[in-house]
Amino acid sequence: MPIENIPQPAYLPVGAVLRLRKYDGVHDFALSWYLDPETVWLVDGDREIYTPELLNKMYACQDAHGELYFIETLENGGWRPIGDVCLSLDDFAIVIGERACRGKGMGRAVVSALTDRARALGWRRVRVGDIYDFNAGSRRLFTSLGFREEEKTAKGHSYILPL
Repeated sequence: MPIENIPQPAYLPVGAVLRLRKYDGVHDFALSWYLDPETVWLVDGDREIYTPELLNKMYACQDAHGELYFIETLENGGWRPIGDVCLSLDDFAIVIGERACRGKGMGRAVVSALTDRARALGWRRVRVGDIYDFNAGSRRLFTSLGFREEEKTAKGHSYILPL
C-alpha cells in the first residue's frame, strides 16, 4: 500500500477538465515525456533520457512509497494523460510531460489538490525533496503556493509547506 493504512482513490478531481488517475501499472505512453531532454533536465538535472527499464524502476519506486497518479485532461470527450505526480510523506514530485500543457495552471491546480489531500489526511507538512535552482518554473509554482526553502541540496533546495 503506497501510504500505510490509507486507501488511494482511483480518481481525484482537480477541476472540470483536469483529474488525477491512480497509477495502474500501465505507463508505456509516458515514455515519450522522459525521452525529452528538456524534461529530463528539469526532473533529474542531467540529460540522460530514460529507457523503458528506467521508467519502470522510477514508477515502481514512486508507487511503493506514495500515491502515484497520472494527470489527465479532458479533450474531445475523453481523458488524456499529460503528466504524473507522486505525493509521499518525504517528497512531492510532479511532471507535466506534455510541453504544450506547461504554463497553463495545470501544475498549480494539481499541487493545490494534493496539498488539500495531505491536509485531509492529517499531515503536518508537505515536502518537496529537491527543486534544482535552474528550474525556475517549479520554484515559482511551489513558492507561489506557500512552500519555502528548507535545506540546500547538491543542485538546489528542498521545500516545505507547513499544514
